[in-house]
Amino acid sequence: MVRAEVVINLLRFCVNGEFKTVSKADLKGKWSIFFFYPADFTFVCPTELGDMADSYEAFKKMGVEVYSVSTDTHFTHKAWHDTSDTIKKIKYPMLADPTGVLSRGFGVYIEEEGLAYRGTFVVNPEGKIKVAEVHDNGIGRDASELMRKVQAAQFIAKNPNEVCPAKWKPGSETLKPSLDLVGRI
Repeated sequence: MVRAEVVINLLRFCVNGEFKTVSKADLKGKWSIFFFYPADFTFVCPTELGDMADSYEAFKKMGVEVYSVSTDTHFTHKAWHDTSDTIKKIKYPMLADPTGVLSRGFGVYIEEEGLAYRGTFVVNPEGKIKVAEVHDNGIGRDASELMRKVQAAQFIAKNPNEVCPAKWKPGSETLKPSLDLVGRI
């Protein structure tokens, strides 16, 4: 799989109305979610970003930083933050990718539109993508399902001899791959 650190350069972002910069060094040793969306001031996007905002503290408690990413500028992010009650509640960084470098690096850039698909990537502390999901821009995502996937990725990282079956949740039974399981599940 692609290593996220390869595509991260210096990107400006807006958080709480302030501009900052994120670099590869900010990702090292941390779990990260890159949450790509098409554009600010649209329809499905604020519902998703608001849902992520509602779950942000839970993700932080899991040691995960969330980065929303669109091809808008950091100025557009600020304007949206200043005018939308839903977007005002966002505390995670909103990355600006107006040149599409990050979107192309993750394979979600739509060249003919200059926008990104709805792509979700969970990156481990070593910079490897552990969850990758890309789908049509008309379909919104659910932060609780993403949280379950992050929990599974973190569990597998701590328990490399186990795997999480469908619908696994923390505390549920896992599987230990072996020849004895082949054809018996």
